[in-house]
Amino acid sequence: MKHGARPRATIALTALLAACVTLTACGGGNSSEAAAGTSAKPPVKEPVNEPIVATYDGGLYVLDGATLKVAEDIPLKGFNRVNPAGDDRHVMVSTAAGFQVMDAVGRRLTDVEFKGPKPGHVVHYAGRTVLFSDGTGEVTVFDPADLGDTRPSTTTYDSAAPHHGVAIQLANGELVTTLGTEEKRVGITVLGKDREEITRSEECPGVHGEATARGEAVVIGCEDGVLVYRGGAIKKVKSPTEYGRIGNQAGSDESPVVLGDYKKDKDAELERPEQVSLIDTESGTMRLVDIGTSYTFRSLARGPHGEALVLGTDGKIHVIDPETGDITKKITALGSWQEPLDWQQPRPALFVRDHTAYVSDPSSKKLLAIDIESGKRLASMELPAAPNELSGVKTH
Repeated sequence: MKHGARPRATIALTALLAACVTLTACGGGNSSEAAAGTSAKPPVKEPVNEPIVATYDGGLYVLDGATLKVAEDIPLKGFNRVNPAGDDRHVMVSTAAGFQVMDAVGRRLTDVEFKGPKPGHVVHYAGRTVLFSDGTGEVTVFDPADLGDTRPSTTTYDSAAPHHGVAIQLANGELVTTLGTEEKRVGITVLGKDREEITRSEECPGVHGEATARGEAVVIGCEDGVLVYRGGAIKKVKSPTEYGRIGNQAGSDESPVVLGDYKKDKDAELERPEQVSLIDTESGTMRLVDIGTSYTFRSLARGPHGEALVLGTDGKIHVIDPETGDITKKITALGSWQEPLDWQQPRPALFVRDHTAYVSDPSSKKLLAIDIESGKRLASMELPAAPNELSGVKTH
């Protein structure tokens, strides 16, 4: 303020600034910061305990991981997706504009965004989080420990062509990333720390999805099996049927076996499979397990001891021993349901953290927490709107 200003103007300006602080919604934040001589900070809210995040049509719910009470309802237009960011505080939200960082503990969306059309897979492994932008083919790598209210330092790699892909960085700095175009996806390439190619395979039609197993084995799905990258070499594990598509996988550091879906009807408008695949990354073999019910791409997870978990349309969580393929128990979670034709439409989802399975039930607008070992229901909460995707922060 200039010296010599009239007292009435001083009073008016003071009142205006006070109103802005009270409402926390005034524009021209930079001018206020300059006048105050401090940087504006987002309002501090009561932190959320081990948060779970659920999407719904028009926004995001942030819930307490123990009680499942809604701590925050964040409006956000469009079809949004959520994935763990790789630390114990943040979640990555895929929007129409790119990947946006959510401070789930602080129950707010941050201004940190990795822009790019068609944001795709988010993969966390060996202390690094990797984003794949389908619209550009750009791969972005960062340390999730650096996430906050400023953009972390990153390294990037540009695929030869944009495509629906996925990438993962290993502990030694190698980058495993998919090969393809918007019309055709064919395989993977493995790049060294200097991003020079080490090896590649183009024997993976329709390449989709990834998972890691014990011993840092990477499994990438194909329409006729999988590719396994381990110790500098790529091995093809073929499906037992001519068309045997594996496009969604779940791995565990506790087991050398990766759980995958399994579709064998190439011409189906929407196949509702009743078999899952178990890929042994050490022996290079695949076993199919008939679970007697169908499931969807949001149905696969792993338990704390490496158990293979499948949420079936019979409403049960099927617990499978990955070594033998035996179904050891079935945990009742929901009533029976059917997969909708449109993949963006809500359907039950399974998210596992430590010993707890979180299950969404769009038909009743409920979210459940279930202890995997005992099968006991730990919490249940009815939400204002039907939940769709489900995720949360990591806790270790």
